[in-house]
Amino acid sequence: MTGRREDGTPTVKPGVYLLSRAASPQFHAPILVRVIRELTDRHPPHGWTWIDCYQLDRHGDAIEKRQLFVMPAGMRQVNVPPVPYAARRPPARSTR
Repeated sequence: MTGRREDGTPTVKPGVYLLSRAASPQFHAPILVRVIRELTDRHPPHGWTWIDCYQLDRHGDAIEKRQLFVMPAGMRQVNVPPVPYAARRPPARSTR
């Protein structure tokens, strides 16, 4: 997140972010997203915004496109290096 609006609220820039309860109460389990853009045509309450993003899996691949209502001040930008397909391991399966 870089930059601020004239009223002092932060703006959301494209990138990868970790969203937890600090970004919104809806994230009781944190998720990783790749932000495409901030949806500036909507008029949320002060300190909140809408983002257009892709939710990412544990490898950093997009699994779902979403529009989310978040507090930019609670979003944590992260660096997610790509994981080559050859280095990926399937999740452990239950032996039940």
